[in-house]
Amino acid sequence: MSSQAPHPTLLIPGPIEFDDAVLQSMSHYAESHVAPGFVKTFGETLTLVRKLFQSTAPTAQPFVISGSGTLGWDIVASSLLEKGENALVLHTGYFADSFAACLETYGANATQLKALKEKPYKVITITHVDTSTGVLSDIKRVTEVVRRVSPQTLVVVDGVCSVGCEEIAFDAWDIDVVLTASQKAIGCPPGLSILMASGRALDTFKSRKTPPASYYASLGNWLPIMQNYENFKPSYFATPPTQLVHALHTTLSQITAKPMADRYAVHRQASDKVKAAVAELGLQQLAANPENQAHAMTAIWLPEGLAPPDVLPGLLKRGVIFAAGLHKEVATKYIRFGHMGVSVTGAGRKDIDNAIAALKEALAEAKQAKGL
Repeated sequence: MSSQAPHPTLLIPGPIEFDDAVLQSMSHYAESHVAPGFVKTFGETLTLVRKLFQSTAPTAQPFVISGSGTLGWDIVASSLLEKGENALVLHTGYFADSFAACLETYGANATQLKALKEKPYKVITITHVDTSTGVLSDIKRVTEVVRRVSPQTLVVVDGVCSVGCEEIAFDAWDIDVVLTASQKAIGCPPGLSILMASGRALDTFKSRKTPPASYYASLGNWLPIMQNYENFKPSYFATPPTQLVHALHTTLSQITAKPMADRYAVHRQASDKVKAAVAELGLQQLAANPENQAHAMTAIWLPEGLAPPDVLPGLLKRGVIFAAGLHKEVATKYIRFGHMGVSVTGAGRKDIDNAIAALKEALAEAKQAKGL
């Protein structure tokens, strides 16, 4: 039984439900960010991030920084690109638009999916799972193409809604940057920006001709801090959120205690169950092709005549919270079901089964109310 206060089950595409141990670790007493105990915890956490990304490359570097997943965009844009350089953004939904806008803020020329050979691109960005549409991109195949066609281009993956539930083999797939956040499949409260950078990406930063366009988001300011902490040496640039780091240490210890392949398989099984239930209800997904469907969330088209406000209150009444649509062109026509982290992996939890039952009842109730 959970020690948490009774509450509706949060099944949106992040933040997600938390394991009791993760929340309990947030109640750690106050401590200095350079005290031996915290330095040890932070150093171990950075090593656990390597395991999360399946990376053993000594030239690669994990980063854990106070901020949201969006901070990862700023780090990439300000540290790896210089004004006037070209970036190619693969578009799969709302977050590709936003990443492109971030790149342009720092003076990069952002092109959305044309031809890789069109001009020399410094960076190509891929949203692994777009949280607005539930579309899953094949980052392994994209990286293979980039390495063949334009080997000097840095491959940057927005893994905010994929890390911890979709397979990412950082070294084996030869990725340059994966950025993510603490609050989705990693299962930690919001507030940490997590990033893995390859040796190639760090060398690109070090060979810049102009200073980084950001102070807080500069890899140069954070690199020695992360290296020192991982070697259990106290260091300071900006104060880390100590309690959040303890929570991250707890959840990453849980996640990496088993092979990552097992975790990916559990998420696939839960996803198959949800998608079968959606099909049984006669509903379609925004991601129409199975190979493009994310395993940690499902974006569901509502029946004609229904909108999110017709369905979401019925779900809440049954103790379940889903998210409304997000993609600006069709936001009023679909809802989003997040199925990741402890709701999927927790022993004895019935979150997914209960949510499927609630969805069936809430849809039937909404149709009746609308006379459909």
